[in-house]
Amino acid sequence: MPFDNKNLPADMMTFIYQPTDILINLVIACILGLVISFIYKNTHKGLSYSQSFMLTTVFVTVIVAMVMMVIGNNLARAFALVGALSIIRFRTVIKDTKDTAYVFLSLAAGMAAGTSSYFLALAGVVVVGALAYLLHLTNYGSLYKSEFLLRFRARNGTSELYDPVIREFTRSANLLHVEPSGDEHQTVSMTFDIILNKNADPEALSRRVADLEGLSEVTLIASKSDVDY
Repeated sequence: MPFDNKNLPADMMTFIYQPTDILINLVIACILGLVISFIYKNTHKGLSYSQSFMLTTVFVTVIVAMVMMVIGNNLARAFALVGALSIIRFRTVIKDTKDTAYVFLSLAAGMAAGTSSYFLALAGVVVVGALAYLLHLTNYGSLYKSEFLLRFRARNGTSELYDPVIREFTRSANLLHVEPSGDEHQTVSMTFDIILNKNADPEALSRRVADLEGLSEVTLIASKSDVDY
């Protein structure tokens, strides 16, 4: 455990961490960061998955633990670090708002590990992780389940061609988006949210749709349980 250096002036008195305490705090922070990134990977939905974000959660947890040990209980040092860190600018846009929760979880876990609050760090990650898995398994907040997004450009009056093919391969198909083109509205760009039949082959569906006369720019995107178009 850190000990109080009483030889310092009162206004500079702070906790001095022993080497073993530093190593323990950093190792625990690293383990918690890896657990948080594992939870993120296994509960992520949609198209915005990022490996770099997984690495960021690990780095943030360990770095925040270091920062907390640097600060100790020294108020002047805390203000100095705030001023130094304010120089940093984060320009990366987080596409999924849920990712911000993992950033805050990494911050909290790093703060707890850096201050040797091991039980708080472990309990917090376990509780939040269990909640993340529960919400993931129940698909909480989803309006409907989605597996693929089917996009194509169709000439006007060709719905009788692609409708039977979509019904043949899917259990459910919902029209999400229709965008007229600039060629005097002779074609439209269409996006369908679809759930395939049990034994249906997505490649076979994309080939069948692409072979239809009057259809072009056919794209089939795996969306799992999130819709992003």
